[in-house]
Amino acid sequence: MSEKLIRVGTTYLPVQDVELSAEWYVSKLGAKVNYKDQEKAILDLANQSFFLVKARSGEQAQFMDAQGDKRFMLTFEVDGESALTALHEELTGLGVQVGKIEDRGHPGRNFVFSDPDGNLFDVWSELSPKYKEWLR
Repeated sequence: MSEKLIRVGTTYLPVQDVELSAEWYVSKLGAKVNYKDQEKAILDLANQSFFLVKARSGEQAQFMDAQGDKRFMLTFEVDGESALTALHEELTGLGVQVGKIEDRGHPGRNFVFSDPDGNLFDVWSELSPKYKEWLR
């Protein structure tokens, strides 16, 4: 069966202050702002569009798992453990809230970070096989 869905094109994230959040994504993660108004900002980041959408207070883009732990909804990939370590150090130096680098029992290592609104993101040191193939 061929894939019907080709890629994730856009991710929507709830934020309280569109201007502040857009600046954070630009300065901390290197995003590019394509559009911004009072209600949303459209960013280019990690080869996809991220919409930062003004949301009600307390809204976040994660969930509680069956054990009651807060879980991220998105994992970014970097090319290897040295890239993961370098990004972890860079984000820490920029004052981003980052977790420790973890061995979760599968190939590669991970860490979690959050944006100013508390949205959680994961970073993994392994590139997906299809993406590796595409890079060739």
